[in-house]
Amino acid sequence: MYLTHSTDLALRALMLLGARDERRSAADLAARLRVPPQHMAKIVQRLRRHGLVETARGRGGGVVLAARTPGTSVGEIVRVLEGPGEVVDCDHPPCPLRGGCRLRGALRAAQEAFLGSLDQVLLRDLVSDPPDPVLLSLALPAPAGASPEPEKGT
Repeated sequence: MYLTHSTDLALRALMLLGARDERRSAADLAARLRVPPQHMAKIVQRLRRHGLVETARGRGGGVVLAARTPGTSVGEIVRVLEGPGEVVDCDHPPCPLRGGCRLRGALRAAQEAFLGSLDQVLLRDLVSDPPDPVLLSLALPAPAGASPEPEKGT
């Protein structure tokens, strides 16, 4: 199973937001996850549209997890972000094997098992006490006017 880069980053952003219960700017999330700010802004807007985060503009604004999000399963989050698509598309263009092929059913079952496994994990499980030190270090408030620097040699 493959997750889009956007879904991967959205999950990481949700984890960062869940590690500390405080507002963060999309620019701060982008810096911490080392992605372009414009890309993170689009991800935050998708998360907001799906009710996973709340956003506020202006002074004291930023991004915060919606109240229900920590209790949401990772499987549900992935389903919302990835949409209802299947692993393979046998219809566009039409596959000449689709009348007698069992691959689509096998892949559909594998996808359901993958998501079913993720249904057993809540977002809060990924950031619960004690959170991983790496996650905590990324979630610490940045000093005023500073953004996290990439590690040397990576």
